[in-house]
Amino acid sequence: MPLLSSTYRPPIPFRNGHFSTVFASGMRKIENIQLHRTQLPTPDGDSLDLDWSKTANTTSSLAIIVHGLEGDSSRPYMRGSVRAFNHHNIDAVCLNLRGCGGGPNKLYTSYHSGKSDDLKIVVDSIVSKNHYQHIYLNGFSLGANIILKYLGEQDYPDQIKAAVAVSAPCDLYGTMLELHKSKNWIYAYRFKKTLLEKLRQKQLLFPDRIDINAINSIRTLKDFDDIYTSKAHGFIDAEDYYRKSSSLQYLSQIKIPTLILNALNDSFLSPSCFPKEIAKNHPFLFFESPAYGGHVGFFKYGEFYYNEQRTIEFIQDLR
Repeated sequence: MPLLSSTYRPPIPFRNGHFSTVFASGMRKIENIQLHRTQLPTPDGDSLDLDWSKTANTTSSLAIIVHGLEGDSSRPYMRGSVRAFNHHNIDAVCLNLRGCGGGPNKLYTSYHSGKSDDLKIVVDSIVSKNHYQHIYLNGFSLGANIILKYLGEQDYPDQIKAAVAVSAPCDLYGTMLELHKSKNWIYAYRFKKTLLEKLRQKQLLFPDRIDINAINSIRTLKDFDDIYTSKAHGFIDAEDYYRKSSSLQYLSQIKIPTLILNALNDSFLSPSCFPKEIAKNHPFLFFESPAYGGHVGFFKYGEFYYNEQRTIEFIQDLR
């Protein structure tokens, strides 16, 4: 598909990528969203927390929304998307990845950027137990990578009609390099802080799996992935994890209309996270790279942010 030109022009303060990122994450308030939680058992003895918001009217359409690194269904970008979908008569369910639903998960393993099998569990369960005929996938950051990987590697039900990936780190190694640069130190510090808190909880539950000294040696996000993420989930090391889990290699195999929305001033994304050449010759992949938006920013006056507006427009144009 041709690359999409973007009309997104935010107010001047929001043309700064860092301001846009921080404001959307810490300052935006989404009121009056009521979520109902259900728990979905997984075949390996764990479970996934799903938070639902249904429209007042019966609908055959559902959006499955997946959060980013150390996120959950309470994040403004998740709730903003729920509100946008519900406003347009689409039920919504937020997938809280393992360990992100408010407490530790049961197993030593957790979630990671390539864990698309959990998304498959959710999709298959919803299709088998519900009436939805039109299912849309909407992912943010890490969740965007999971969705893109899922669509490129899996056979999925016919009910999956379209997807929108926002601030997608298609090349995880490139994203890691960006996050380790000084421009992103505050984000990297906050991610590492919460990840280490969770890992210390796991160490108490599974003291035979990892030594506390190994945890104390972690200085960077890559260290975390070398010591925990890769080893716990069957990868050789962090670089093996990044290589096998990156969605970039799966994009050419996507078979449903899919929009990737990555801002040019997103400080998390390397140039390799902008798959323009793949999108140019792809019948289903749409790529939009506005100059502004930061990382999951996209501020817009009114009820809906730009990414939410574009998501709805993309879905409606397919109907």
